[in-house]
Amino acid sequence: MSKEFTFAIKSICFDEDYLPADNTRVTTNFANLARGKSRQENLRNTLRMIDNRFNALAHWDNPKGDRYTVKLEIISVEMNIDGESSGNALPLIEILKTNIVDQKTNERIEGIVGNNFSSYVRDYDFSVRLLEHGKNQSEFSTPDNFGDLHGKLFKCFVNSNTYKDHFNKPPVICLSVSSSKTYQRTENQHPVLGVEYQQDEYSLTDEYFKKMGLKVRYFMPPNSVAPLAFYFAGDLLGDYTNLELISTISTMDTFQKIYRPEIYNANSAAGKSYQPSLKHQDFSLTRIVYDREERSRLAIEQGRFVEEHFIKPYQSILEQWSANYAL
Repeated sequence: MSKEFTFAIKSICFDEDYLPADNTRVTTNFANLARGKSRQENLRNTLRMIDNRFNALAHWDNPKGDRYTVKLEIISVEMNIDGESSGNALPLIEILKTNIVDQKTNERIEGIVGNNFSSYVRDYDFSVRLLEHGKNQSEFSTPDNFGDLHGKLFKCFVNSNTYKDHFNKPPVICLSVSSSKTYQRTENQHPVLGVEYQQDEYSLTDEYFKKMGLKVRYFMPPNSVAPLAFYFAGDLLGDYTNLELISTISTMDTFQKIYRPEIYNANSAAGKSYQPSLKHQDFSLTRIVYDREERSRLAIEQGRFVEEHFIKPYQSILEQWSANYAL
């Protein structure tokens, strides 16, 4: 008999008092900001940057640039395999939910779920499986069925009643563009998303997200210096309001300025033909402390963790479920 997977969602506010729970993935970007002696200043400055960016983009009927504030929730998704006790819930992914407070009308407007994307199984795929596969290859390739299980788990979650009970729209995930690809500016321009860029071939991340049922488009929002990659399931421009899109742009543009200042806090904007580089030297640092080297090391540790506690113990169940899984 095929196993059924069920999901549980936990939510915690990401504000200046945020403290990562003991079981939070320590490579999660927001957890990294919330540690150390600068944690509260880090969080306060990050949230202020997000609000400032939001108001700059939502400038209509907003003469003082202070009409809106963004409230963020960290959404943690756990998975249960039936027949297992709830004490054995497996941490699956963490995403962010944006909410917008209109301080003029005192209205709370639902934003977008997704934004940042953090996944134990993705850590395993990229930091364990891909690295080990690469040791024996003379040129780059991916292991067989790379990303298949992760993609099916993500689709299963998004199509679950648990997701639909909590969220009204499909997720939008917003990440950095790939430093291995070149992007060409197009004539297409959106009032909020900005100028669209395209590329000749997809990156490994693009292909990985495709297995999660997500398409990609690249836009450079007004007053940004590099395009962002937007991963979505339906119609990015048609399914979401301008305020919803601005909530994602302001949040992820801010995070990328902190995490990848060489690209997103560069002192000159992307041109018609653009290849991002983390070796770029002409950039400014934010006042927010972030340890990128530590994050890379922890990704490997957490990839090993999921291999030991999830992939290996449940291997036969996962293989059977994956083989039978169909939308």
